[in-house]
Amino acid sequence: MSGPTDKMANAFGAAVGAAVPAPEHALIERRARLLGPAYRLFYEEPLHIVRGEGVWLYDAAGTKFLDAYNNVASVGHCHPYVVQAIARQSATLATHTRYLHEGILDYAERLLATFPDEIGHLMLTCTGSEANDLALRIARAATGKTGIIVTDTAYHGVTATVAEISPSLGRNVPLGLHVRTVPGPSDNRYRTFAASVRAAIEDLAVHGLGTAALICDTIFSSDGVVADPPGFLREAVQAVHDAGGLFVADEVQAGFARTGAAMWGFQRHDIVPDLVTLGKPMGNGYPVAGVTLQPALIAEFGRKARYFNTFGGNPVAVAAANAVLDVIEQERLQANAAAIGQVLLTGILKLQRRCRQIGSVRGAGLFIGVDIVDRHGLPDSVSAAGLVNAMRRRGVLISCTGHAAQALKIRPPLTFSESNAQQLLDALEQSLAELPYGVSP
Repeated sequence: MSGPTDKMANAFGAAVGAAVPAPEHALIERRARLLGPAYRLFYEEPLHIVRGEGVWLYDAAGTKFLDAYNNVASVGHCHPYVVQAIARQSATLATHTRYLHEGILDYAERLLATFPDEIGHLMLTCTGSEANDLALRIARAATGKTGIIVTDTAYHGVTATVAEISPSLGRNVPLGLHVRTVPGPSDNRYRTFAASVRAAIEDLAVHGLGTAALICDTIFSSDGVVADPPGFLREAVQAVHDAGGLFVADEVQAGFARTGAAMWGFQRHDIVPDLVTLGKPMGNGYPVAGVTLQPALIAEFGRKARYFNTFGGNPVAVAAANAVLDVIEQERLQANAAAIGQVLLTGILKLQRRCRQIGSVRGAGLFIGVDIVDRHGLPDSVSAAGLVNAMRRRGVLISCTGHAAQALKIRPPLTFSESNAQQLLDALEQSLAELPYGVSP
């Protein structure tokens, strides 16, 4: 059985055919020759993007596309304030963390102030994959156990360690023998989520592995986007703590104000993680990521092992990350995520009443999942993929997610405006009209 990544690639990955203009066709062939077969492209008609600005991406012909998917440029593509901060620091100093430098300390103080008091250390990496890899090393050292619990469509990165806890990479990337999966909490399975975690804990104990950590993307992005009800994670986290394990909150997707109600996704569940991993939106496209954690966890690890990352935490990365926090605060982007996210949710729920193929609608702030179903109410990945490509033809970029790649994934920059939201809703309505059951008046 194929995994969600396989289904997404098959359903809306690039198909090289007559519909692809000749220049793009040549680029695709050149890309395959030079980069090899492991890379994938989005959309049946691949995009040749040459410029970004705010919520817009521009192709080689000058056509602009509304980006409602890319959370890497969280405060907007090429935000001038962030670009200037990177340029200034690049022209001054770019070294590493083995020299004293105020920049990393100032940033650490500022970032840690956004977390609960129990979180007291920051360790910087280059990518979210590295951050999750480091978090698992620390969890195993702190607990003396090896078992890891993840959801059954989780994605946590591409290093060897985190690829084997990322079921969404598909059947050809095997999970580790120390990994136990639990059903993702979508489709009301949040009600049994804690019970599933307890069963995984018991199985790890039976096999002599113990539970080192439960790691969750706190918006459950790969599971179809599951934000509600707030608090449903608490019981599962308590079960892990009772078993001597740790909770790792993967905030690469939900963090940095995206959910609107809070800076961090875990805060919606009224829990304090042991470790929190950060990534993509942290530097608005500049490679910076990290782990924040409770100090007691690193004490033993720090005595026995060094941690060093050549580029993680370098002054340029820290300047980018600090500038992102400035923009979030100065432009009130957390409040904007809450307000515009509500506009989108309200609009999609109105369309749901008029379209039989819209199933569950879930989300928080500017992170929304929309299930697409067939006439029996079952997941319809083919129609979901069709909608993604129809939206692309109308100049709006979204994607798919979920256990069957059945959910539209809407995740725009935090600078999205009400007019941007309306453009997306208009394109969605027009695209839904092309489905077998269309949209009623």
